[in-house]
Amino acid sequence: MLCPQGHSFDIARSGYVNLLQPGDKRSKQPGDTATAVAGRRRLHDRGFTEPLLRAIAEIAAPSPEDIVLDAGCGDGFYLGTAAGRTGFSAHGVDISIPAVDAAARRYPACEWIVANADRFLPYASRSFSIVWSITARMNAAEFRRVLRSGGRLLVALPAPDDLIELRGAGRDRAARTVAAFAGGFTLIERRRAATAADLDAAAVHDVLHSIYRPLRSQPAGAMRVTFSLDLLLFRAS
Repeated sequence: MLCPQGHSFDIARSGYVNLLQPGDKRSKQPGDTATAVAGRRRLHDRGFTEPLLRAIAEIAAPSPEDIVLDAGCGDGFYLGTAAGRTGFSAHGVDISIPAVDAAARRYPACEWIVANADRFLPYASRSFSIVWSITARMNAAEFRRVLRSGGRLLVALPAPDDLIELRGAGRDRAARTVAAFAGGFTLIERRRAATAADLDAAAVHDVLHSIYRPLRSQPAGAMRVTFSLDLLLFRAS
């Protein structure tokens, strides 16, 4: 399934494959930093994102026979946890070395690759029955190429009320995303997954590392925070 033809690659001690080429990087350390990865991992481990994981697994409905790619997998929480519970074949790709290294150490049964998915996905055509893109950049042409005919694509977008207490209301990006995928995909289901959690000051600090938009105000200590995703399920045409 992995197709690194024409690309040099390294296998790290933790087990992931690094296909990142010099021209794939816009900075010396692209993607999530080690600090951001560690902060998200602590939030996951404390159960704050478990309701979102359950919603993703419910709408994507993977079976043990599926082969699933998470494009922009981050630290692997959603893919690795769902694969452990369901038993499907799991493959994750991300541009961040610290994120993929954390994924490989936590979920060694899955395949993890460092690559720039904005440019290409290092897999043979029609390799996957399901592709996930969870709050990540999207490459519609590559998603369609690696999906089998009739395969499913799950796109999870930050909803307008995601982290609203910290950064104010965001944009509704669902309609624009549906339009972007209209060429090769048909929208078959849409739903919103949301949860609110009472975070202590340390957890709020961890959340701040994952925010890419300016804060509405500087948080002071513990607070209740909303986590919210718009889930779009497509079928490859």
